[in-house]
Amino acid sequence: MEYGLLGEKLGHSFSPQLHKALAGYDYRLLPTPPEAVEELLRRREFKGLNVTIPYKQTVIPLCDEVDPRAAAIGAVNTVVNRGGRLTGYNTDMDGLIYLARRAGVDMAGKKVVILGSGGTSRTARAAAEALGAARVAVVSRRGEDNYENLSRHADAKVLINTTPVGMYPNCGVCPVPLDSFPGLEGVLDVVYNPLRTALLLEAEARGIPCSCGLPMLAAQARRAAELFTGGSIPDSRLEEVLTDLTGQMENVVLIGMPGCGKSTLGRRLARRLGREFLDLDRLVEERAGKTIPAIFAGEGEDAFRALESQVVREAGSRTGCVLSTGGGVVTRRENFAPLRQNGVIIHVTRPLSLLSTAGRPVSQSMELGELWERRAPLYAAFADVTVDNSGPLEETLDNIEKELTRR
Repeated sequence: MEYGLLGEKLGHSFSPQLHKALAGYDYRLLPTPPEAVEELLRRREFKGLNVTIPYKQTVIPLCDEVDPRAAAIGAVNTVVNRGGRLTGYNTDMDGLIYLARRAGVDMAGKKVVILGSGGTSRTARAAAEALGAARVAVVSRRGEDNYENLSRHADAKVLINTTPVGMYPNCGVCPVPLDSFPGLEGVLDVVYNPLRTALLLEAEARGIPCSCGLPMLAAQARRAAELFTGGSIPDSRLEEVLTDLTGQMENVVLIGMPGCGKSTLGRRLARRLGREFLDLDRLVEERAGKTIPAIFAGEGEDAFRALESQVVREAGSRTGCVLSTGGGVVTRRENFAPLRQNGVIIHVTRPLSLLSTAGRPVSQSMELGELWERRAPLYAAFADVTVDNSGPLEETLDNIEKELTRR
């Protein structure tokens, strides 16, 4: 074996994909029980290892040498075998520094608040200090600085979340209200699934520079690959890989007036992109055991909207899918965050004269012009881009793909 990722329960990991794309070598996942870690390192039948939780401290005494920065942080996430001699490094710090700079978050001379006190918190603190932070405060559930006295840090300029709060499958949970830090100039969250946690969506809504942890993951892998091979990987290549990975994770979410062609477009787009297609109206019907007109007739629109929001939360937590939504999904603001957290939201438009109203209770209950006047600003508030669907289907699909490529 050349290279691999050492951990206890690895599950799904982007590491093999990242290392293959960045450096092209063989890279394997090595799920290993605690009692087997020492033997694996003692045999030294590898050129290099990345190390993840819970073994970042375990491997330190098993290395012949530990880089001073890794020793200061108290965690090793990269082990290089040079002629039988093991050297431990910490590339997570490189990743976090790259994350901050890429997001345009400047810490020099500023107060930084870090949420969480685990291993990643220590890495974040070292990175903040390396970037010139004037003061770093670590907030945890217990201790002098905790979630009950956040007001003492209201002057913080940068917030870094190193806790798993808001991570899949517990999406939509925010570790702290940003109102606690009225002067924030940057928010970083090491979580990368979902791509936009509730914390980041709040920062985004306030116009605060922010980023998830995916660039950190990619940048630390880049630095590990450089240590493994002795080569250099430019930022341009790192950004290409990061763009590709982000595109694979993001959902494509179609919104728009009833009858504008979202379901047909979504089904064809999913086929083009090799992705799973989720028609949220059909999922609502499956959940209810009846058609949407029957739901409206029997329980009313409020009952339908509540069920629709439930389906939106579940579908929005998925990654790499194409989602077709109901025309009125935008009427509930609570649906925005689940759709946005992993999604590029595309508003599909079509002339009102071409819209079908068959089987659509709301479209049949009022004049389409009035419905459009009510919903147009809501679609605009949800959407990242708008695509016209008044021409040939293939042309619309081409335009959607162009918009996705531009992002």
